[in-house]
Amino acid sequence: MNHKNLLKKSNAKGILFLLTFILALASCKEKGNFSITGKISNAETNMIYLEKLGVNKSTPVDSAKIDSDGRFTITGNVSSPQFFLLKLSEKNFVTLLLDSTEHVLVAGDAVNFSRDYIVSGSEGSDLVRELTLHLQKTNHKLDSLYSIKVSHIDATGKENEIKEWEETYKEIVEAQRKYSIDFVNKHPFSMASVLALYQKFDDQNYVIQDLQALKVAASALHSIYPNSDHVRALYENTLDLMRKQRNVNLNKLIEQAGSASPDIVLPDQNGKDVALSSLRGKYVLLHFWAAQNRASRIVNPVLVENYKRYKRKGFEIYQVSIDENRFEWVDAIDKDKLTWINVADLKGSKDALIKYNVQKLPLNYLLDPEGNIVARDLKGPALASTLKEIFK
Repeated sequence: MNHKNLLKKSNAKGILFLLTFILALASCKEKGNFSITGKISNAETNMIYLEKLGVNKSTPVDSAKIDSDGRFTITGNVSSPQFFLLKLSEKNFVTLLLDSTEHVLVAGDAVNFSRDYIVSGSEGSDLVRELTLHLQKTNHKLDSLYSIKVSHIDATGKENEIKEWEETYKEIVEAQRKYSIDFVNKHPFSMASVLALYQKFDDQNYVIQDLQALKVAASALHSIYPNSDHVRALYENTLDLMRKQRNVNLNKLIEQAGSASPDIVLPDQNGKDVALSSLRGKYVLLHFWAAQNRASRIVNPVLVENYKRYKRKGFEIYQVSIDENRFEWVDAIDKDKLTWINVADLKGSKDALIKYNVQKLPLNYLLDPEGNIVARDLKGPALASTLKEIFK
């Protein structure tokens, strides 16, 4: 074999070795093996179980027999941080937050394993332990106070003491809430914050009732772990709460205006500001749309027909566009023959959308002559029959 062939063969072996090494590394990374080594006293010859904690249920992963020295080893694999339950029994367990390749040490006593244990080698599990034990101590204080209050509830001359206990109870609850919110703000990119957001007091009330804390953690975690079931659930739950909050705000605005609709003042296609409140005395269809929204354009002919029929009887349309392109907006008005009031700020009309909790297009509200909202999202036949009933 000549020198060139020998060199080629040597290079080929080197490349093959490099590829094998890279594939091995990739395989290890994909498996993401972790291990839990532990020592639990007073649990000799018992079994210990590891379960993966899902959003709605837990799934068995591994189990091990605890030897005569109280030692055990359990293994598993994950590709991203995941919650697990390490269980001696259904009521005696600890929650772990394990990441790939972590080698975790757990120690405790079987008698009070869930209330007093040590964990190392896993930052997430250490944060979970901090959260769990802090809430346990808070609940213990609350239980003690509640027991004292109940034992003196019928005692005469104890009104002042009971009031003090109630104030102390509230202070302890608020202190726990502040701690949990601070925890989320300090660790927004840790999956441990998911646990913090879903912790409850013994009375089943959520510890954290702060929407901003939810938004911070949901946004941060969704950017890193979009495929995590827990993060997806948190993200969707947060969006749902935000939608509900917008509805609450809308109701407050309506109540503050004496059950009248929030006002909108936007320029029409000629640049003249037109206020929704200027139409008091008429039945007004407040309609949100966009020129490039196909569903909006389909609805326009129905609006044209109803407007022609009831305009002379005191019916008006105040149409709010979310368009940002003036040409497209005006062109759609001309082509669809929209002769009523059309307004837009050409920046998305965001303030108007927020005021009326607009989540989809098209969407409408029917206002009576006093500006009260009498119907919402009237479509085709429903709009026609409602107007027919009003103007019969």
